[in-house]
Amino acid sequence: MTFTDDLLLAQQLADIADAITLDRFMAQDLAVEKKTDATEVTDADRATELAIKTRLSQERPNDGIIGEEFGATAGSNRTWIIDPIDGTANYMRGVPVWATLIALAVDGKPVLSVVSAPAMGRRWWGSPGEGAKTRELDGSVRHLNVSKISTLEDASLSYNNLKLWDLSGMLGGLLGLTRKVWRTRAYGDFWSYMLLAEGALEIVAEHDLKIYDIAALVPIVEQAGGRFSAINGELTAETSSVLATNGFLHKLSSAEILG
Repeated sequence: MTFTDDLLLAQQLADIADAITLDRFMAQDLAVEKKTDATEVTDADRATELAIKTRLSQERPNDGIIGEEFGATAGSNRTWIIDPIDGTANYMRGVPVWATLIALAVDGKPVLSVVSAPAMGRRWWGSPGEGAKTRELDGSVRHLNVSKISTLEDASLSYNNLKLWDLSGMLGGLLGLTRKVWRTRAYGDFWSYMLLAEGALEIVAEHDLKIYDIAALVPIVEQAGGRFSAINGELTAETSSVLATNGFLHKLSSAEILG
């Protein structure tokens, strides 16, 4: 099965998103509201998701859609999963580390995706047959491959909010892992996983994620040769705590975190 046309469409959807998000980034009149889950949403989040859904309804009317801001629309065994702005907290504070996440899942498995971070001048994508690629600041495109580092002592780890690790009961496991790796950072959101796919780090672990936070990351990491799972097992649509690695360090990292 090939996804050439779907990947082209996903790239076009990312172009649509970039135009909206960049125009509203750091706007003095950016509207910000609190959602029922206490997270923020901006007018740019909603406008971006609506624009993507409108285009999908025209180009792929039989496909389902899951979006962060407007929920799910039922369809075939193909579902587009959209996070209009991953990193809304950064977006609203003027931090350029945010991206639009676009994925296509078939029978529940994310098979292709585009991650577009226009304020950073970067874009990443992955699909079967295409592999994983990125577009650099100068417009050049290169293939991505995870690193071949196979010892924790030489590995770099990125993680998210320590409070979430504490609430999950896994803070001790994370701290144990940090003592064994070479370097730790919290690059945040989508960027950690893109750095993993680029071979710049080896381990990423996070808590409190939703399907729209995760789906677009999976094809890029996997097509670059990495591994993506729940921290404690198989990745499902309900997974909230995830572990992504270069593959060589997956079992070791999971064992350290889980104790």
